[in-house]
Amino acid sequence: MDELEEMLLELKDTSELMIDLAYSSLLYNNREIAEEVQIMEEMLDDLANKIQKQAIARVANDGDVDKAFIMVKMAASVEEISDAAMQIADVVLKGVEPHPVISLSIRDAETIVTTAQVTEGSDLINKTLGQMRLATMSGMWVVAIKRDRRYIYGPDEDTLVLEGDLMFARGPFDSEEYFRDLASGKERLG
Repeated sequence: MDELEEMLLELKDTSELMIDLAYSSLLYNNREIAEEVQIMEEMLDDLANKIQKQAIARVANDGDVDKAFIMVKMAASVEEISDAAMQIADVVLKGVEPHPVISLSIRDAETIVTTAQVTEGSDLINKTLGQMRLATMSGMWVVAIKRDRRYIYGPDEDTLVLEGDLMFARGPFDSEEYFRDLASGKERLG
């Protein structure tokens, strides 16, 4: 896979996570998650522009106008998806009261999407998700990790957790506090 194809994959993965996080921020009225969607949207805009420029520049080298056109259209389409996710998260950022239907859906929901920052002293540092058996121990399933400005999508059992990582996880409401406490070092792995 070349650099342009890798960027397109990152664009797609980011937009998928953004949609999940945007809806979660709205459903749970979670400003922290809405702010992360905003950061991702800005990052995705930059990435989409870079893809479009590289696709156009590539035409000069290989002459494949159709392939460049498809890449530009795909980048623009995914950018529209990210803009829509941002509009959803913006409801939370502007402090708009959720519609009663949203409040009802929260009561029916059995899971929550949350974030946890891995800080100094946490048992999670320098362990893989498989080693710590986080999903089993906490009930929370890590769906993504933000490391510096990069995202790791769909981390697997071999994904190493580092100090400073921001983990995005889905699981039962009653597991959120324990999950956050594990990441902060307030709780220890059993």
